[in-house]
Amino acid sequence: MSVEQIIVTKLQAQFAPEALYIENESHRHSSGRGAESHFKVTMVTDFFKGKRAVARHQAVYACLAEELQNGVHALALHLYTPEEWADRDEQIPASTNCLGHGH
Repeated sequence: MSVEQIIVTKLQAQFAPEALYIENESHRHSSGRGAESHFKVTMVTDFFKGKRAVARHQAVYACLAEELQNGVHALALHLYTPEEWADRDEQIPASTNCLGHGH
């Protein structure tokens, strides 16, 4: 199973998201195509209701601790309640460019 599939499986089991989008952005960094080191996670779940951004991030980091210790270098997390997601018109945030890419 790929790292991306493991991330999806773990997040679905832990958070029961209404929406979950995972994008492997490793190719946008120095890792190159085929690597699984940088991911963007956009997740919408009731689990985040009443939780501040830091607590949301900590919950995801705890869920994916093994992956973060074994090759996943970065997670760009965009974590919303269903209401916050609706307020965003269900738009996934744009990614930023890696400053180290191509240098």
